[in-house]
Amino acid sequence: MTPVPLVTLDDARRAQAALAGRVHRTPVSRSATLSALTGTNLHLKLELFQKTGSFKARGALNRIDELSEAERARGVVTISAGNHAAAVSWAARSVGAPATVVMPSKAAQSKVDATRGYGGTVILTDGDLLATALALKEERGLTMVHPFDDRGVIAGAATLGLEIAEDLADADVVLVGCGGGGVLSGIAVAVRALNPACRIVGVEPEGAPAMRLSLDRGSPQRLETIDTIADGLAAPFAGNLTFEHVLRLNLEIVTVTDAAIVEAMWLLIERCKVTAEPAAAAGLAALLSGRVAVEPGAKVVCVVTGGNIDRTRLRALA
Repeated sequence: MTPVPLVTLDDARRAQAALAGRVHRTPVSRSATLSALTGTNLHLKLELFQKTGSFKARGALNRIDELSEAERARGVVTISAGNHAAAVSWAARSVGAPATVVMPSKAAQSKVDATRGYGGTVILTDGDLLATALALKEERGLTMVHPFDDRGVIAGAATLGLEIAEDLADADVVLVGCGGGGVLSGIAVAVRALNPACRIVGVEPEGAPAMRLSLDRGSPQRLETIDTIADGLAAPFAGNLTFEHVLRLNLEIVTVTDAAIVEAMWLLIERCKVTAEPAAAAGLAALLSGRVAVEPGAKVVCVVTGGNIDRTRLRALA
């Protein structure tokens, strides 16, 4: 069987050129507090300051840019618990394409409202999100913009990796939350190409370990149950393409408890003044809880992937 081609550094650079001036180049901030706590030289890649409040804007816009005029006219469909939903709606509106977004009925109301605010048509369901979206795709002739298992989406996410490699060329470790694996794959493509010695670690909640389970069993797996407060990392399955990136780029996957994620989230809020959503605190959680061991003084990058959390959710996690 012919191996699935991975996204390349050239793909990432083409995406970076296409997105220039349309998404933010997000800042990197060194944290003296977190450096002292972890015994590392720790930097935060603050992707919560991205358009729509998360890294998802990069992949969504890059993928939608690839659509033909006819595809834009018919519109796009996607599935998401929130951040990708908002990003696709925002990106589609920027090119005049209608967006239909299938979301779980228990999605955070603030994320549903944000998606509608960006112009997306939201369909809430208790059923299978992907099956619902694929039915709409066939019925209406829509183009699917997958939240993670898509070359254009991964290439867009890889622009985040390019920025890390450019701003912190000698980074020893990059830690990032892993849901379906899109941003992990993209970051790895860019960083590994420019800094081959850098460790890339994906972090999953113990209650949603789709990629860890897939690696353990040797093929992409679907979870039977999901139980985590990190909705942005609650993908019910690992993608075929993202699994290939994780496997062939030899990426590390670790899991953390929800309690560790909440502790890291509040530490970011209280000591760094960074309001991260739970999924965005997973990388730091892995470091603080000892799930990832690094050399003393190592230059570590924790990617704070998004900040879309409302006051109701914050109160519930206090």
